[in-house]
Amino acid sequence: MTEKPFLTSGRNTIIHKIRKLDLLILNGDEHPPVLVTHKGLKEYTGKIPDNKREAKMMDMELVDVTLGDVFGDEKTLLFVQTLNGKEYKVDYSKHGTSLFIKVHQDNAF
Repeated sequence: MTEKPFLTSGRNTIIHKIRKLDLLILNGDEHPPVLVTHKGLKEYTGKIPDNKREAKMMDMELVDVTLGDVFGDEKTLLFVQTLNGKEYKVDYSKHGTSLFIKVHQDNAF
């Protein structure tokens, strides 16, 4: 089995680990996908890969937070630590506003 490019911590934190793969975070059908790169986070507006193989070809890893091997259910609040030392807060209840994705902590580690 290959190493995952992310870790989970607690009930709602994802830690990005591998620079060459971006994370495409899916959180149920009602919430927009979020792209995690080594530089930060942004709402993803492109085509969502159909499967993990297609995602790998796009240099991405699909991370569905509703699956049992991640968190197991949809999240309203998600924290993501990136490789540049920042922790972001993704508040799905604030989608469409400037508060949707915010830096939570700078230089977290």
